[in-house]
Formats: sequence, C-alpha cells, structure tokens
Amino acid sequence: MAEELELIPNTESSLGEGTIWHAQKQVLYWVDIVGEKVHIYDPATGSDRTLPTGQPVGTVVPRRSGGLMVAVQHGFASLDTETGKLEIVADPEGRLSKNRFNDGKCDPAGRFWAGTMPFKKGADPKGGSLYCLFPDHHVERKVEGVACSNGIVWSLDHRMMYYIDTPTREVWAYDYDIETGAISNKRVAISVPEGAGHPDGMTIDAEGLLWVAHWGGSQVICWDPKTGKQVRSIPVPATQVSSCAFGGPRLDELYISTARVGLSKAALKKQPHAGRLFRIRPGACGVEAPEFAG
Repeated sequence: MAEELELIPNTESSLGEGTIWHAQKQVLYWVDIVGEKVHIYDPATGSDRTLPTGQPVGTVVPRRSGGLMVAVQHGFASLDTETGKLEIVADPEGRLSKNRFNDGKCDPAGRFWAGTMPFKKGADPKGGSLYCLFPDHHVERKVEGVACSNGIVWSLDHRMMYYIDTPTREVWAYDYDIETGAISNKRVAISVPEGAGHPDGMTIDAEGLLWVAHWGGSQVICWDPKTGKQVRSIPVPATQVSSCAFGGPRLDELYISTARVGLSKAALKKQPHAGRLFRIRPGACGVEAPEFAG
C-alpha cells in the first residue's frame, strides 16, 4: 500500500468513531455511535461485520477473557461477539438520562477509561465526566466538568495520560500511576489553533507522538506532546474526522474514521465518502492496544 489515503469499501456509518486494532485477531473494531452498531473490519477478507447495540455506543475495546467491552449510553457493558448479547456492567450516570458515553480506551494495566457528554436537549453543557472501570467492575470518576469527552492515550513509559475534552481545543497531560490508576498534575500539552478543527479521537505511535483526528478540520494531525508542535498533517476528504488507530500486521497502517451526521445535502455532495473508513501507511508505527483485564 502506497503512502496515499485509501478509501476502505463497504464501511458506511453515520457517526464513525472508536477505531481500535486488535493485534491478536488482526481485525479493526470501530463503532457507529448514532447507528448503534459495533463494526468488526477484517482486512484479510474485506468484510465489515456489524453487531447492534440497541443504544448509542461511544467506543469499543477488546476483552482479555473474550468478547468485547463497550461504553454505551447507559454505561459500561460487555458484548458477546458470537451471540451479540449486550450486558450492562456498570452505569455510573444512571441519574443523568440526558448524557451518553463517548470515546475511551484501556490503560496499560487493563482498566477501561471512557467519558460522557451531553446528548439530549436540556443537558448540562459541562455535565460530562471521565470514568475508569476497573477489572473488578467497580467504577471511579476521574475528571468532572467535561463538555465532550474524547481521545485518551498513555505515554510509552506509562507515566503520563493524555486526554481531550473537545471544545477546549486542548490536549491535556496528567501524571499517571499505573499501579493505582491515579492521575494528577493536569497541564496543557497541546493547544490547537483556530482553523485546524477540534481535537477528537487520538492514538500514539512508537516514538511517543500523538496522532489526533480533527473534527471539522478535514485532517489527522501528528503532534509532539513534548513541544506542543505540529509534526505533520494528513488531509482527509471529509470534514468530520473522528478517530484514528494504527493497525495491520506491523502496526504501520493508520485507520481513520469519519462522520456524515449533520452534514447538509450540499456538503455531502462535496464529500460523498463522509462516514467511511480510510487507511494510509504514514511512515510511522503504532503500539498494541491494551485489552480490558476484567
């Protein structure tokens, strides 16, 4: 595959998100949030299998004991890939019916982190939070006052966590304790300039650089979190770029999700592939995504 952006056939969605490569199975998991589906894309066959969730689904991660874990409108849940059965494990926002879960990932210790955002009219615009589901299924709230919880990754040395609350146009860094899951010392690692879109989903490469999907920016930007500087940009023929993940046998292929929800007929005519998956070999390699340990 040349270093050109490739459109992946038969990968339609309204609001694609949550891309994550499962190295053990050599497949890409991703979600259609408002389509209420988990997708399983197998590049070996070109198939894109879907599993309905029955409610909006924000993200998906592989589970060490088998199957998947998801963050849906009503909490953290397990999803059986054979039967399609979804079972709620914990619902930390049962009292907040106007919120839903959004993006999230597992930390290096196998805890599942995912955050919430306002979803329905009348919700508190900063009423979201970032939560951590431990392997024993208890939940801790880690960050409050969130408007739109999005990308999250951990540094290669496991000493820092990077996190995005999209409307802030910032990527935050926290000191991270892998033994306890505690975070502290919040600071701004990256400030996104006007005109570049809003930071959304995020992944990290083997050099410690952050690759961020820029919603409204028609691009994925590679950032150096140590300097806060942009390293490079990958243009995408869709304005609403939502997430990215390294995959492939050598983890050197970057998968990119997009969305078509909310676009006018005129906008869709200009970007007919909005909502599809794209792939490129960008000259960088990722790292294996951790599985949920519970």
